[in-house]
Amino acid sequence: MPIVTGMPIIEARDVFFGYDDGPAILKGVSAAIGEGEFIGLIGQNGSGKTTLAKNFNGLLKPTSGVVRVNGRDTKTHSIPVIARTVGFVFQNPDHQIFCSTVREELAFGPVNMGKSPETTRELVQDAMERFKIEKYADFPPAILGFGLRRKVSLAAVYAMRPRVMILDEPVTGLDWKSAMELMEALANLNRFGHTIILITHDMRVIAEFTRRCIVLREGGIAADGPTREVLADFDMLEKNRLRPPEIVQLSDKLIGRGLKEHVFSAGEFLEKYRREAG
Repeated sequence: MPIVTGMPIIEARDVFFGYDDGPAILKGVSAAIGEGEFIGLIGQNGSGKTTLAKNFNGLLKPTSGVVRVNGRDTKTHSIPVIARTVGFVFQNPDHQIFCSTVREELAFGPVNMGKSPETTRELVQDAMERFKIEKYADFPPAILGFGLRRKVSLAAVYAMRPRVMILDEPVTGLDWKSAMELMEALANLNRFGHTIILITHDMRVIAEFTRRCIVLREGGIAADGPTREVLADFDMLEKNRLRPPEIVQLSDKLIGRGLKEHVFSAGEFLEKYRREAG
């Protein structure tokens, strides 16, 4: 496990979770999330990614073990209290959006947190500008396209200013340009100190944006380390039925033939290949 200095913003210790009398979905998971990290949660369907993430923000409570968010045990604190620290953006924006206009959607969280009207207006305006949805402020979210609804759901969580943002498959259903715009917005939030946790099957997004990667398998942690190390471990990925991004596979074939190490984006590939081969 990567070393986290100081008190982690999220800490899970020996967490088991299962629904009612069903089998355990999480089986003794332990992990510490440091403030300001950019983390990818990856693994096959059914590996426990979303279940773990929902334990991280209190939507689910451990069957046994403990999850602490900013030092607070999620079993003894309400979801609204935990949500002030950890925001969750659902995979389907329609499971999250319900207000009549985009502006009202973004204001809902701050109002329910007790923010003043003036502060709420400032938070909403900043969120609309950051995610470039100002011109849709008075539109009903339901009439917007999928990509815009995704931005609205993300902006609504951001408007509450959680220190941690968890996103479940944020780029699914988006074209590559829209996906990169959204990911750049998240990267910018991370640069300003927000902790970002991504649940995604998109290995290219993992390679280009995250700095740490946690691989889940059958409710346990199969690997946890710097993204560059995790994605270069082809044997481990194969055992977990995962494939590294094509650019990493290509660079692997060129090590010793113009490259000295793996690369994780097209831009990095061109830069290193020209420098090291030239």
